[in-house]
Amino acid sequence: MGMGVMKVGAAAAIVLLFGIIHLAAPGFLPELFALLSTGDISATVEYIRGYGDWAAVFAFFLTLFVNALGFPPAIIFSTANVMLFGIVPGIILSCAAETVGVTIAFLLMRFYFRDAAEKVIIKSPFLSKIDRYSGTKGFFVMLIARMIPYVPSALLNAVGALSSIRLRDYVIASFVGKFPSTGIEAIIGHDLIVKQPDNTRLVVVIICAIVLIAGAWRYEKHVMKAESVHAKEDAS
Repeated sequence: MGMGVMKVGAAAAIVLLFGIIHLAAPGFLPELFALLSTGDISATVEYIRGYGDWAAVFAFFLTLFVNALGFPPAIIFSTANVMLFGIVPGIILSCAAETVGVTIAFLLMRFYFRDAAEKVIIKSPFLSKIDRYSGTKGFFVMLIARMIPYVPSALLNAVGALSSIRLRDYVIASFVGKFPSTGIEAIIGHDLIVKQPDNTRLVVVIICAIVLIAGAWRYEKHVMKAESVHAKEDAS
């Protein structure tokens, strides 16, 4: 009963927040959602630029909001950030904002749906085994998944929230993993918009992403092998 009241209260607080924003600036939310629905990168760039000296702050919160919402694809906003603030600053801003956004989504989904998921998981030995694995190996799985470009962020948010991965592991894996994937997506989007591709830069970023993914994968295998050896030694 207490948890149910907390969930209703949290939902009411979110609705109240949107209500306050609407009352303070009636045209802001309709204009923002209209922009989000178009997915127009050029329009997004001009919209953010319109905030002048506060453009970087607004871009951060807009990218955060989109990643928490899971719509539209984050590539639109990471590309806009790169076009506005430059390749490196734009990628750093996007990764930081995206990490905060997916963490908010993770916390909300875990708060509302993890209890229901556990009731289903506990009835299945197979799902229980996967759930235990996500608790111990979730960091590497999430890290590698975040590194792969164009994987839907909303899907990873949901999988993470319904699993047993620890919050700290989720946040670190998301932040580190987003650099190669966001970098590739933003650079490709930037070059398509400005029509001035830099193949050398893109190749370097892709190679770095492959090295990071391979390194994470090999390290995970090493950890699993070491744990298997220790388990055999303990059993003997």
